[in-house]
Amino acid sequence: MILQRLKVFLDSHQIKYIVIMHSPAYTSLEIAALAHIPGKEVAKSVIVNADGKMLMVVLPASHMVDFNLLSVFTGAKNVELAGEQEFKHLFPECELGAMPPFGNLFTMDVLVSETLAEDEMIAFNAGTHKELVKMTYRDFVQLVQPKVGKLSFPKRYYIPSESWEMP
Repeated sequence: MILQRLKVFLDSHQIKYIVIMHSPAYTSLEIAALAHIPGKEVAKSVIVNADGKMLMVVLPASHMVDFNLLSVFTGAKNVELAGEQEFKHLFPECELGAMPPFGNLFTMDVLVSETLAEDEMIAFNAGTHKELVKMTYRDFVQLVQPKVGKLSFPKRYYIPSESWEMP
């Protein structure tokens, strides 16, 4: 699976990390609670479609993507959450929704919310809903070389607009 590929990649770059095994969990906040890690340190990968191009947006578990900011940041006119059918083929080794934030391993551009830089460590799914990798944010940025910007907001401030609809 992807965990082995990820470990080889990290080891080949002499990166220090730990793998945390946990019972199955499907939301990033649930994983944070199980692993006793603050939600702002657990990075989740969200796949978006920006004018027809798939992008990986990485943000804290405790945040939501701000599609208006993302549109400005990317210069795309239309940015929306990608449907699972649109991207699952891009991550054949991963369980759906458990993609690690290493889009570079999947030939995908990675955008990171600047709020992840506020902590020294990050943790993220390692391709399954039972495994988590924890490493320094600095090492993550060195390996992935993402574009970093203001792309998200804390969930507690989320107020849907009148035009918002359930998918």
